[in-house]
Amino acid sequence: MAFEHELKIISRGVEEIIPLAELKDKFASSAKLGRPLRIKYGIDPTGYDVHIGHLVPIRKMREFQDLGHTGVIIIGDFTAQIGDPTGRDESRPPLTFDQIKYNSEKYMEQLYTVLKPEQTEVRYQSEWFGKMSMSDVLKMMGKFTLAQFMAHDTFRNRYEQGLSLGMHEIMYPILQGYDSVAIASDVELGATEQKFNILCGRDMQRYFGMEQQIAVLSPILLGTDGVNKMGKSLNNYIAVFDPPNEKFGKVMSIPDSLIMNYFCYATTTAAEDLETIKAELASGTNPMILKKRLARDIVSLYHGNQAAVEAQEAFEKLFSNKEIPEDIPEFSTSESSYKLVKLLTDSGLCAGSGEAKRLIQGGGVSIDGEKVTSIDAMLELADGSVLRAGKRKFIKIRKI
Repeated sequence: MAFEHELKIISRGVEEIIPLAELKDKFASSAKLGRPLRIKYGIDPTGYDVHIGHLVPIRKMREFQDLGHTGVIIIGDFTAQIGDPTGRDESRPPLTFDQIKYNSEKYMEQLYTVLKPEQTEVRYQSEWFGKMSMSDVLKMMGKFTLAQFMAHDTFRNRYEQGLSLGMHEIMYPILQGYDSVAIASDVELGATEQKFNILCGRDMQRYFGMEQQIAVLSPILLGTDGVNKMGKSLNNYIAVFDPPNEKFGKVMSIPDSLIMNYFCYATTTAAEDLETIKAELASGTNPMILKKRLARDIVSLYHGNQAAVEAQEAFEKLFSNKEIPEDIPEFSTSESSYKLVKLLTDSGLCAGSGEAKRLIQGGGVSIDGEKVTSIDAMLELADGSVLRAGKRKFIKIRKI
């Protein structure tokens, strides 16, 4: 199938592509005309702390750039003065021009850790909205109905709950939609919560007689708590500006349930490798081993391989100093994998398999600080790993 390679790359880690068939047509048209596709992503510079959750769609833009296309970042200097109502229960105050300018510059500094500057176009909404007359605005608003917007969950819920809903907030999706007309967008990227706004862009382009953009929707990356959306207010985020050691430690703090989520959406791990990691987790491989790989991968993306290695060494040294006695017995083995129950008994940490199973089920067994609660767990052994049973029993694994 033509453009199968491109579709495979862009579809990886994506929640939805609307419509998928038209994306193939876009690739075909681009190749035939020799014109790069224009890939749109809009930011509201209401702050400048970018976390790795923000970069999920930005990494998708980089993939488009690697295929030869142009990324177009829209700085929402008009919509920032409204505040995106998506997912919010209340209005938020507008920003001043100076705040927007400062935040935009800091924001782009962080996006360029992923994007190719030479294939990135930065545009400000004021380029087109600043020239519009009231007549232009009314014509644009006339393309949509109030019923369309009240069918949107955010607006409907706020109205039904008697919360404030300003007319200027209803304008937000219209303004974002017109951005797609202004820059002739071929594809718009965004999180799943942006679906309504991005589809407004498709509608707006149709109203103006343009070829419609494709919506490429990415899932929302959960925060390090494993419960809530990543965000600064909940202190569950990993910031682009975090130093390598801090990034590594934050990744190591995530619950095991997030390992696959982060591998899929916060790294560039190949699809076939993701299946291998998923199988390893299902087979009982110690999550700590996979989490260290995840932390290395994430740190490497932003700081390089050497920084990732050093961050892991610093993490392990800190853990060792805090948790493990200086002199502990060693258990030597030539096996690369070992069933946990057997390892506990063979090493002498437990008198028998019954004691080992009770200790595991009671949460009293960990390797390199990570609890292992499955009695069927199969550990991938690494030289120097420390197995702990109860509060005071330790052994250090030595590979021979």
